[in-house]
Amino acid sequence: MHLPKLCLTFVLLWCSVAAQARDEVAGAFDYYVLSLSWSPNWCALEGDARESSQCMPDRNLGWTLHGLWPQFDRGYPSYCRTLERPPSRSVTAGMADIMGTDGLAWHQWKKHGACTGLAAFEYYDISRQAYAKVIRPEVFRKLDRRVKLPASVVEDAFLKANPALTRDGITVTCRARHIQEVRICLSRDLDFVPCGQDVVRDCTLQDALFTPID
Repeated sequence: MHLPKLCLTFVLLWCSVAAQARDEVAGAFDYYVLSLSWSPNWCALEGDARESSQCMPDRNLGWTLHGLWPQFDRGYPSYCRTLERPPSRSVTAGMADIMGTDGLAWHQWKKHGACTGLAAFEYYDISRQAYAKVIRPEVFRKLDRRVKLPASVVEDAFLKANPALTRDGITVTCRARHIQEVRICLSRDLDFVPCGQDVVRDCTLQDALFTPID
């Protein structure tokens, strides 16, 4: 059976796009996006239903590292080919203290870390450095009940805690009316830099939900 010409064209186009994605060059990027997730909100929306170990009460997690993502001025590379060996289970398990689970650490390496051109242990090391560089406001850890607040309050708190950070270098995202993530843009040397326009997706909710740490 012969494919109609339109279908064949679509298949060829899809294969071409997929091939380009697989051929993205590791190490070719402009800056990093550090993505911080508020763990109690993620658990409320998704993690509790999965019975994720990240959501166990004794973990006491607040702002966790979702990932450190290489970024172009427009767009970003992903799933790059690399000659570097994938991380071992012990290496990914060693990131669970700030990332929540070893599974997330593995996924972040596969999708983003491989595109940095670094070895896995180097990628995790610079991820820790980036995570440590950003001061995470303590005020959110002191909440004793779920609150509603403007998303801009979260951004303002990070700006106050990090004087070198400017408003064009941070964005706050929401999901299902909850504060989801804080994303901060960093140079390859981990200095604060402005974010590209495709990264800035500021949540404009005035009553975003914020779940306290259990």
